[in-house]
Amino acid sequence: MREFAGRQYVLEEALPGDVALIECWEADRWGNLTYRSSARNFNPVMATAAKLTIAQAQHVVELGVLDPEKVVTPGIYVSRVVHVPYGEPTIT
Repeated sequence: MREFAGRQYVLEEALPGDVALIECWEADRWGNLTYRSSARNFNPVMATAAKLTIAQAQHVVELGVLDPEKVVTPGIYVSRVVHVPYGEPTIT
């Protein structure tokens, strides 16, 4: 129990994630990731919070191809990259 501004609160330790399975648009072999659309909402946060992060990438590019300004999740947080091509999204 801790008191903040005169009110009592229960504080507990955070629950870490063991494994995060995330989806990204592009990745390089070092695990630098870019996202499209709503994939930027929770994937970057989960990649940094988990002990083991596995990224499913639509496109795997060579090192140096990704613009450093567009990399959302740096490779330090990614343990594995799996290439799963599934085509361009279609709008109907």
